[in-house]
Amino acid sequence: MIYYLSSGAPLPPPPPPAGLLDLTSDEDSGKNARADLLAALNKGTDITKGLKKVSDDQKTHKNPGLRAAGAVPHKEKPAVPPKNTSFAAASKPSKLELDGKKWIVEYFKGKPNIEITQTENNHSIYIYKCEGSNVMVKGKVNNIIMDSCKKTSVVFDTVVSGFEFINCQSVQMQVMGSVHSISIDKTDGCQVYLSKDAIGAEIISAKSSEMNILFPKGEDFVEHPVPEQFKTVIKGGKLVTMATESI
Repeated sequence: MIYYLSSGAPLPPPPPPAGLLDLTSDEDSGKNARADLLAALNKGTDITKGLKKVSDDQKTHKNPGLRAAGAVPHKEKPAVPPKNTSFAAASKPSKLELDGKKWIVEYFKGKPNIEITQTENNHSIYIYKCEGSNVMVKGKVNNIIMDSCKKTSVVFDTVVSGFEFINCQSVQMQVMGSVHSISIDKTDGCQVYLSKDAIGAEIISAKSSEMNILFPKGEDFVEHPVPEQFKTVIKGGKLVTMATESI
């Protein structure tokens, strides 16, 4: 649009909007910032002259008060209780029964008068995980086994084959008649009472301790410990092992 004066001459155009003639671009601003940075770097060691010096009382490593004021308070983490991964074994009911030719006596605790009277020559007795109990076997049976028992005793008349202790603690047996052999395996604390007819029994022990054999001598019983320490030597190309006294 063109404006005219009253004389007919055209009017001058209106002034441009503010900022339209500002030719400074973002690119020029970036160039100026880089130039200022290069100028500061060219000062070298003189660049630190403009820094304000900090006194000792303003330094945290020399003023404990400043460290305490600016330290982040320590929060104690709540204690996490350990996970209980062990589960108490459920107590199993005690059992005394004849299964075929095998008497099963298991899981008795604090039972002082367990009796097995209906026995035969080919019966076996298996006593398992009994504690603080006493078992009495009447008649003649083939064999008796005590397995994983604790503070338990067995009294029997006669065993044709043998009597075995396995994985027991503080146990004892007493034979009133005869027994061919006695085996003690992985047992700690074992008392064996022999009758006059059972003195010839073989006693075999392995990985066991605190074993004592008691047998009659006159009117009394004498007690002898089973050796737990041995000495082995080579004689004639063979190993010869003998019991030794405890050191």
